[in-house]
Amino acid sequence: MHHVLALDFPPVAHLIRWPNFLFKDSKYFAVNKVVLEMWLAVILVGAFYFIAARRRALVPTGVQNVAEMAIEFVQNGIILQTMGPEGLGWTPFMLMLFSFIFVLNVFEIIPFLQMPVTARMALPMFMALLVWVLYNIFGIAKQGPWHYLKNSVAPPGVPKAMYLLVVPIEFVTHFFVKPFALALRVFANLLAGHLILITFAVLATALFTSTKIGAVLPGALLIALTGFELLVSFLQAYIFTILTAVFVGGAMHPEH
Repeated sequence: MHHVLALDFPPVAHLIRWPNFLFKDSKYFAVNKVVLEMWLAVILVGAFYFIAARRRALVPTGVQNVAEMAIEFVQNGIILQTMGPEGLGWTPFMLMLFSFIFVLNVFEIIPFLQMPVTARMALPMFMALLVWVLYNIFGIAKQGPWHYLKNSVAPPGVPKAMYLLVVPIEFVTHFFVKPFALALRVFANLLAGHLILITFAVLATALFTSTKIGAVLPGALLIALTGFELLVSFLQAYIFTILTAVFVGGAMHPEH
């Protein structure tokens, strides 16, 4: 259990890679702390909205009130701003995407967990590829294969002579760069925040051991950075979700 959870503080024994504790010898499937946190996030998000849906009341309170605030935020702050009223059918997907990423991010500041799952590139890349598959399939279904490809790689208003240069760039950007950039943004920010928190935790612990007064400043900075990481967790979940909505909206409403 000591290796599964971050029972040591600062959690420097395993910064990013955690040892497998189930199916250790399997080449294809194993369970470590990151997998455990993913399962926990699925359970927490699912249970939260299930409880909110079961306790519906005319005047929302408690869990239902928070859930309705989340729904309104996703609808008004993300979907309507990028996809328009036609995109409201995507509310369940966008809501789950935002909630799941936020919970995965905020694990960074939860005692004993102390590891944002999104600081491992595998999960952000998987979610980005899922988004990539969805908006491309949706765009093809909405516009047809030829018109979708044309609208994706041939922006309007470009001189015809420039298409030899523009089309390959747009093709690579649309079909390869977009998912990678979507994943890299959340991965890099959460990994950087994780390493900064660990650095200040190590510094505060070392100074506290030698001189308790000297640990006051790094300890205070650690508390402040923990609050900042909560904000970063929210912002990165928001950015990932709103970019997803932009991509789907682009497939829904081509420029020409």
